[in-house]
Amino acid sequence: MASTKIDPRALRIAVAVLAGGVAVILDSTIVSVALHELAADLGAVVGTIQWVSTAYLLALGVVIPTVGWLQGRLGAKRLWMMALTLFLLGSVLCSLAWSAPSLIAFRVVQGLGGGAMIPLMTTMIMQATAEKDRGRMMSVVALPTAVGPILGPVIGGLILGVGDWRWLFLVNLPLCLTGLVLAARLIPADEPARRGRLDVVGLALLSPALVALLWGLSNVSGDGGFGHADVLAPLIGGAALLVAFVLWALRGRGTALVDLEVLRSRPTWAATALMFLSGASIYGAMLLLPLYWQELRGMDALGAGLLLIPQGVGSLLSRTAAVRLLERVSARWVSVLGFVLVGLATVPFALAGAHTATWALMVTLFVRGLGLGMVIIPLMMVAFVGLEREQVPHASIVTRIAQQVGGSAGVALLAVILATSAAGTGSLARAFDVAFWWTVGFTGVAVLLSFVLPGRARRTPEPGLTERVPVGAR
Repeated sequence: MASTKIDPRALRIAVAVLAGGVAVILDSTIVSVALHELAADLGAVVGTIQWVSTAYLLALGVVIPTVGWLQGRLGAKRLWMMALTLFLLGSVLCSLAWSAPSLIAFRVVQGLGGGAMIPLMTTMIMQATAEKDRGRMMSVVALPTAVGPILGPVIGGLILGVGDWRWLFLVNLPLCLTGLVLAARLIPADEPARRGRLDVVGLALLSPALVALLWGLSNVSGDGGFGHADVLAPLIGGAALLVAFVLWALRGRGTALVDLEVLRSRPTWAATALMFLSGASIYGAMLLLPLYWQELRGMDALGAGLLLIPQGVGSLLSRTAAVRLLERVSARWVSVLGFVLVGLATVPFALAGAHTATWALMVTLFVRGLGLGMVIIPLMMVAFVGLEREQVPHASIVTRIAQQVGGSAGVALLAVILATSAAGTGSLARAFDVAFWWTVGFTGVAVLLSFVLPGRARRTPEPGLTERVPVGAR
């Protein structure tokens, strides 16, 4: 009988990695509530200060594709500590910024460190964990991943309620320092896996492709929507570069910057597509929900953030249930259930108005959080089913890119839908209804795609060990 305990070595690595990684996950949304305060304090227009978020996002796009190669050259532990130190340095510099341009530049430093940490975090934990233990380990790993984007605005609002915006960056210091100490003590030293040449052509295609796509999507909320030149040109150019990279990577099997051979695994490509849709659902809704409470219900930023707490609580509580369900049924049915809950719990917002009972919507948010917590765990686990150890970094990069671009696409599309509907109907309440129905539609597509995930597990005996192996892993 297989042990129900996770390997202590893998658990120590997970604790060390998450201690530092939680700062990066929170930082992706914690600053979003402070844009007006930043503009006022630094004497900049909101259009300029938006680059505080955009520059961070673009820096992530530059560095994420290189993480697999960097890990092979430097080793996981060394790369992790270097990236965490860079993120810590960027946080300190951001807190000392004296102008909007200096803050934007320092956010790039933060983004370069964070961009390396996000896929590396998943890679290190997956490589240290036996496949039979990954479901239980995901309940630990998925915690900051699921809750971070939800709690970020809440924590940001609380910080701004008692201090100024500089503390949004200073709060990272204890987290990063703790992460560095734990990483030094708990993560075993590893030798570089390979010293192959950098795929310069792949880097020249993929990093600019991601930067262009993310930049174009971040401009959608401006005048003109998708039809404006500063949206169309980056999107078309980014898509062309991405297609060129795919052709290049398929031609140079095993030597490409990101090995797309991992997508030959059905669980990996299905999880990647679902990560794209979950990014659109999570981050797209994180645009709509605070705006609903602020624009339609008259709440301030802190009040809107506090009203989102039930969603975070739901995500926290559902992770254990998701793991137990994975052990009894399959990733397919856990994903279906999670997305169904997310979709059903979004419908009340599509029917809500300016006077809908707050308590009823908070209950709905709690149910939505339960669904989000269930979705993340099977997707993060299934993405690595059947892959060799050296393929794990590439799968981690591919899924992270999908979630990042999916989140940006969801935010951009819903921002345009909200603005267009408001202009067309003359009713902000009606505009929110339409935008939330689109979110339900994203989730419905995800439900259908979930049926591609591996079905019920079967038992495959091994010498001295009985392990669950999902059907259709390849």
